[in-house]
Amino acid sequence: MAVRKVTVTLPEELVEALGAAAREDGVPLSRLVANAAESELRRRVGRHLVAEWQAEHGAFTGEELAAARAEMAAADAEAFGVPPTAAA
Repeated sequence: MAVRKVTVTLPEELVEALGAAAREDGVPLSRLVANAAESELRRRVGRHLVAEWQAEHGAFTGEELAAARAEMAAADAEAFGVPPTAAA
């Protein structure tokens, strides 16, 4: 993948926190920031898809949202080894 060097301006505290997180993960700061940017782009795509679906089918019901939250909590519990009630 081609890379391009860019300049961004961030609050000093954020740069320090990101640097500490990158060191903790053993990755370059640029990789940590790129991962965060990629995650944001995926979330945007997801929000767009949800909005499209709801425009066609109507808003999700409270029951559907509760079921989705329970599923996500169970997935988090499995992925992170946390009891489902703590992950909710």
